[in-house]
Amino acid sequence: MSWELIYRATVYIAEEAGVALKKSALSPNIRERMDHSVAVLDAEGRIVAQAEHIPVHLGSFYVGVKNLFKALMDEGVELEEGDVVATNDPYISGTHLNDVMVLTPVYWRGKLVAYVVNKAHHVDIGGPVPGSINPNARTIYEEGFILPPVKIMRRGELNKEALSIWLANVKTPEVAMGDLNAQIAANREGARRVVELFDKYGEKTAEAWEEAIKYGRELTEKEVERWPRGTYEAEDYLELRDRRLTIRVRLNVGRCVKADYTGTDPQVEAPLNAVLGVTFAATAFPIRCLVGDVPTNEGFYSCIEVEAPEGTLLNPKKPAAVSGGNLETSQRVADVVFKALAQAMPERVPAAGSGTMMNVMMGGVYGGKYWSYYETIGGGTGGRPGKDGVSGVHVNMTNTLNTPIEVAERTYPLLFTAYKIREGSGGAGKWRGGDGIIRAFKVLAPTRLAILADRFATGPWGLNGGATGKPGRAYIKKRDGRIIELDSKTAVDLEPGDEVVIETPGGGGWGTPL
Repeated sequence: MSWELIYRATVYIAEEAGVALKKSALSPNIRERMDHSVAVLDAEGRIVAQAEHIPVHLGSFYVGVKNLFKALMDEGVELEEGDVVATNDPYISGTHLNDVMVLTPVYWRGKLVAYVVNKAHHVDIGGPVPGSINPNARTIYEEGFILPPVKIMRRGELNKEALSIWLANVKTPEVAMGDLNAQIAANREGARRVVELFDKYGEKTAEAWEEAIKYGRELTEKEVERWPRGTYEAEDYLELRDRRLTIRVRLNVGRCVKADYTGTDPQVEAPLNAVLGVTFAATAFPIRCLVGDVPTNEGFYSCIEVEAPEGTLLNPKKPAAVSGGNLETSQRVADVVFKALAQAMPERVPAAGSGTMMNVMMGGVYGGKYWSYYETIGGGTGGRPGKDGVSGVHVNMTNTLNTPIEVAERTYPLLFTAYKIREGSGGAGKWRGGDGIIRAFKVLAPTRLAILADRFATGPWGLNGGATGKPGRAYIKKRDGRIIELDSKTAVDLEPGDEVVIETPGGGGWGTPL
């Protein structure tokens, strides 16, 4: 029996669990945008297989599951059949508070053989702003409710006490409960399929997983060996009101790849700090893009080493605020790694994409109930050797769909007025950058709006003589005709009839324009 057959079956188990999560979730953010990710781990907690979901989630599992197992061990917690553990503590799970990580052990004939883990972005996890992504947060305590690792289910029974504490701290408890149920159900489906795999192949399943991880490492090493060896340095920037935050990388390409972020700015009293799981994920993504078709499992991830000094933007000390680190800083880490790799392989690396997830959070009271809305808006990818960039897509560390206007208008007090390509926003070049998006809507009730974005001051860079993409922009059209320009990180109150217009960046151009 080929190990690859069992490995591929395991990949499809992760995919099937992801479908179950999407179809049973309550929030449009998960049900429509697919802001969730699933992976299957072996009995040692190593990543065996993952679905093609969100890069910042998937890469963070490599750090987050190890942190979770250590936290459980430190507390003397053992996982039994029927247990389910949940946490959203970014300093453990590896992303930000909105991402609730749910882990389920899988038992076969009384023996622990695997784990199924997923993350899903809950639209609201408490805190002072709708969507729980507070652009003005100075600490994590101003972002939302922190759930330490807890058995949300014990031997198949829901832990109602822990759940009641959680739901008492979120603005839309019905939605939170629905999404959590979907996560638990998705893991249960994944666990059922893993048991079927063991029923069919027995202990050969674990042996096949071992081979898959070994092969993932070997194949990654072979691919990296084709790259020009050396050390490549690059830096890029994030915007924080009237200052720039520097992210600097020293990338060493040898048998594997080491990224050293020494020289990156210290952590800040703002939500742009990225926990180590995010930094690892954003480092792994460009490497994964360039190594070709290799199994994305523990073997691949083990060929990447990340060094980020503690107390910096990319490895902050608690209680630094981190919500935007997962969203915006991850994008800039991917950009800076691509920029470094462009020195080694100038004919393979694209120019910078839009460089922001353009996070839009809204909420308030409507029809006697609190509502909370979250979406990210795509942009343009960078021009690439041989092709123009792609317009109007989610770029790099995000991988979500859009929120269909019909769903948003049916669910929330919103009326969309524009949704189109932002023509001409891509940078000029031999191969042009893709164009961004214009998305606009009116609010039909008093609404609190928060925006967390980047690339408003400087557009995405071009490569090899290509021009910079057009920067992003957000503004409000008041009912009296006034235009109010918005900062890339802001929270404001809207009146019924106010129109919000979002213009996302285009990608940079590649090569000198003809």
